[in-house]
Amino acid sequence: MKPAPFIYHDPQNLSEAVNLLATNENARVLAGGQSLMPMMNFRYVMPDHLIDLNKVSELSYIRVEGGTLKIGAMTRQRDIEFSSEIGKHCPLLHAALAHVGHRQTRNRGTLGGSLCHQDPSAELVNAAALLGATMHAVSRRGTRDIPFADFALAYMTTALESDELLSGITLTLSIKSMGYAFVEFARRHGDFAIVACSALLSLDAQGSIADASIALSGLNHAPTRPAAIEQALRGQPLEAATFKAAAAEAEKLDAGADAYVTSAYRQHLARVLTYRALEQAAARAKEIQHG
Repeated sequence: MKPAPFIYHDPQNLSEAVNLLATNENARVLAGGQSLMPMMNFRYVMPDHLIDLNKVSELSYIRVEGGTLKIGAMTRQRDIEFSSEIGKHCPLLHAALAHVGHRQTRNRGTLGGSLCHQDPSAELVNAAALLGATMHAVSRRGTRDIPFADFALAYMTTALESDELLSGITLTLSIKSMGYAFVEFARRHGDFAIVACSALLSLDAQGSIADASIALSGLNHAPTRPAAIEQALRGQPLEAATFKAAAAEAEKLDAGADAYVTSAYRQHLARVLTYRALEQAAARAKEIQHG
């Protein structure tokens, strides 16, 4: 199939882009196009106006500022993948990007496009949940910050208003001192995950878990941050029994079913992948602690 008729707009800067979004009904913004264009071709999405952000250079950046990492929404996934700043300050993003599509799609795909598409199994969506990203929305009315926990409202639906676009995200840099891991199970390399799990662990002076963060995606419409499991891990010794107990609780999380995978299978994957993620994050946390 081919897309339904639409009017194409090619703004040269952010001000022009938000004005177009505010003054045209049923408008969609085009970032990398790796998800939107196939959806338009199948007429799953039928915008009357398409606003291309590819010439809006203000939305493409990677900056370290005042203890934070800031990434623009139009930053290509490939640029993030090979950024030395990302590797130094947030290596979990590199780990997640290793599972995203293929080189050709990462060349065009953008951070903001993936986060706004909000596929519940997308790797960058999982990473943003784990890292507690702050989402920056901009419109002709001004700007507002949205915690990632409030960003996903439903399946492939975000908290952005119809006249808003995502300009970028901010991450805190405390994550660089934590062991990390990103693991997933997909039908084949490059596919969206059936279930994915990411983890961050830091250790105290005695080698026990000081802090823990976990994000599981693919279970429901948005990544799950199991606060009870994270809390239970704190103060526990860094050993297999600790990880097994956390994984057993992950298996109890609610999970949806579809035409391909049952909820029980997703719950099984949640248990297996939680154990693997914690094991890998713990190994890296030990390396950090021992210098």
